[in-house]
Amino acid sequence: MTTEAAVDARQALLALRAEVGKAVVGNDAAVTGLIIALLCRGHVLLEGVPGVAKTLLVRTLATALDLDSTRIQFTPDLMPGDVTGSIVYDSGEFSFREGPVFTNLLLADEINRTPPKTQSALLEAMEERQVSVEGRARPLPDPFIVIATQNPVEYEGTYALPEAQLDRFLLKLTVPTPSREDEIGILSRHAQGFDPRDLAAAGVRPVAGAAQLAAARAAVAAVAVNPQVLGYIVDLCRATRALPSVRLGVSPRGATALLAATRAWAWLAGRDYATPDDVKSLARPALRHRLDLRPEAELEGGTADGVLDRVLATVPVPR
Repeated sequence: MTTEAAVDARQALLALRAEVGKAVVGNDAAVTGLIIALLCRGHVLLEGVPGVAKTLLVRTLATALDLDSTRIQFTPDLMPGDVTGSIVYDSGEFSFREGPVFTNLLLADEINRTPPKTQSALLEAMEERQVSVEGRARPLPDPFIVIATQNPVEYEGTYALPEAQLDRFLLKLTVPTPSREDEIGILSRHAQGFDPRDLAAAGVRPVAGAAQLAAARAAVAAVAVNPQVLGYIVDLCRATRALPSVRLGVSPRGATALLAATRAWAWLAGRDYATPDDVKSLARPALRHRLDLRPEAELEGGTADGVLDRVLATVPVPR
C-alpha cells in the first residue's frame, strides 16, 4: 500500500467526524471510538441514558459510510432466528433466509432488553464473523461490526450481558448528556427544521467506504509498538487482577484489544508508532467493561473507571 493511499484513507475517516457533526452535536469522543472500532474490526457497546442520540449517532455514521447497515430493535420476544436467519420451506424446497446480521454495520438497539438466548446468537457472529445454521457455517460480509446500545439506569425488564459477551466488545463508549452550549445547539437545529429521520436533508452523505477502510486497516497494522509499550499494556492489565476490589480483572483478550485500539489511535493522530500516552487514552474505553467489581466495592460507590484511574496512576510509565 502506498503512503498516498494511507493518507487519503486517514483524511476520509477523519472526515467522518465532520459528516456526523451535521446531525449530531458534540460526541466527538464517541465518533472517534467508533472509527477506531472500524479500523480494528472490533465491536462497540454504546451506553447512555435515553435521549442522548445514541441511535442517531450510529445511523448517521452508517449514512456517512458507503456500507450496508441494519438496525435490530431488541425486545424480550426476539428469537435467535430473528437475528441470524433460519431455514424456511418455500416452493417445495428448504432454503436459508438470511437474517439482519448479514450486513456491514449492525445496530443492536437496546441489546440488554432481549433474553440471553437471543443475545448469545450474536456471539459467533461477533467472534468468528460467521453464522452456523443446521450445521453449515455461512460467512458474514467484510467489514462487519456490531454497535450495541444499552441504557445504564433502567434495569426493569432487562438482561445483563454475560461476561463472555462483554469481552467480545472492543470498546465500551459512554455517551454523556450534552453541555449547555451543545444543548442550545441541538435546540437551534430543531428550531430551524432539522428532522433526525431525514439525514439526507441534513446534508449527510457518504465520505468513506470499503476501499478506504481496507487501506486504513493495512496502515494501522504497520504501526510500530516497541517492547516497553507492550510491557506497559501488560502491566496495566495485570494490575487490575491484583486489586482487592476487583473480582475479575482484564483478561489477555482485553490486553490485545487495548493494543489494537492504541495502534489505531496512533495512526489517526498521524504517527506510525504508538506511545504510552496512546495507551492511556484508550485504557478506559477498552478495559472498563472487562472489570467485574466485588459487590462490597460497588456498594461503596466504586466504578470500573475509578479502578482504572487508580491503576493508571500507580503503574510506572515507560520512558
